Amino acid sequence: MLLPIWAETFGLSFLQVGFLKTLFSGAMATFQIPAGILAERLGERRLLVLGTILLGIGYAGFGVSGGLVGLAACLAFAGLGSSMQHPLASSIISRAFAGGPQRAALGTYNFTGDVGKVIFPAAMAFGIAYAGWELSSAIFGILAIVAGAGIYLALRRLDLGNRPISEWALPDADDGGPGDGVVQGWGIRQRAGFSYLSAIGIVDSITRAGFLTFLPFLLTAKGADVKLIGIALALTFAGGAAGKLLCGLAAERLGIVRCVVATEALTGIMIIAIIALPLAWILALLPVIGVVLNGTSSVLYGTVGDFAEPSRQSRVFGLFYTLVVGSSAAAPVVFGIISDSTSVEWAMRMAGWLAFLTIPFCIALKPVLTTMHKAEGT
Repeated sequence: MLLPIWAETFGLSFLQVGFLKTLFSGAMATFQIPAGILAERLGERRLLVLGTILLGIGYAGFGVSGGLVGLAACLAFAGLGSSMQHPLASSIISRAFAGGPQRAALGTYNFTGDVGKVIFPAAMAFGIAYAGWELSSAIFGILAIVAGAGIYLALRRLDLGNRPISEWALPDADDGGPGDGVVQGWGIRQRAGFSYLSAIGIVDSITRAGFLTFLPFLLTAKGADVKLIGIALALTFAGGAAGKLLCGLAAERLGIVRCVVATEALTGIMIIAIIALPLAWILALLPVIGVVLNGTSSVLYGTVGDFAEPSRQSRVFGLFYTLVVGSSAAAPVVFGIISDSTSVEWAMRMAGWLAFLTIPFCIALKPVLTTMHKAEGT
């Protein structure tokens, strides 16, 4: 939402726009594994609250950053705060629904998160039109800080996100010898299957990052103004919210592989198709694109827990999110280079074609999941 405005304000090239996006995503990717490991000692609740507050401080600083360097620093700070969100929240939910409808539960979680993504672009567009992007960013940051306090109270009331002492006995614990009951290493049950799942997540994330980063520029080229871009992103994220919920539920009935193949194939087809369409048609299709573009992630996130020992949920989710977000961090720079050297349209085509690369990994993943589920009797 803010990238086109920053590009105009600071006179940025597409490569520089991609760098800003990469800076945020890179910071988010870098600290996800440390966050997952640290949660084993401190519990997810404390780190979730800390991350939300850091995110709010970063956003609040955008408007007073004073220039491109300060803006970049605030983005890195916000990325650090964001690094604690997905792996820790996913770990709490996956552990709570172990042996149950994990994909549906995580799909619901992702759906509620995307509700915020629907509200944010529309609210930000309204705020920019009447108060400027600096004040709008500051207000969002303050709201995030307040939300951090709310998260702490809610999780404490529900008694969630505590350090699992029974599973994480320290070496000097009185109830057993050193390391008794503690899973060593990363706690990944099936490395080949986890690798295939991660590969799907990486390609899916690159596709999504490339599309969402340069969608505002495609819309601008077709005549959209700031308000219309905000509406377009809200429509996309609204579809994404529905997709995360619906695909999480669909995977429980249709199967993981079938659901992922369907969403990825449709993602590639529709991204390539909209390049040649007029603005009105693009706006009409964006909610549908959002469904398939974001729906895959709920299925993937809900499957990570199948490959992780219960006591290593946080770090395995941290590893998965690091791979996924790390790849998406590099994507905007690459797509920015393509856009500068060719055009935004060609960058979008590349994003669409990449989606089809997930299908071979899906084929490889299917027998692994079948074997695991038979062994577990599910």
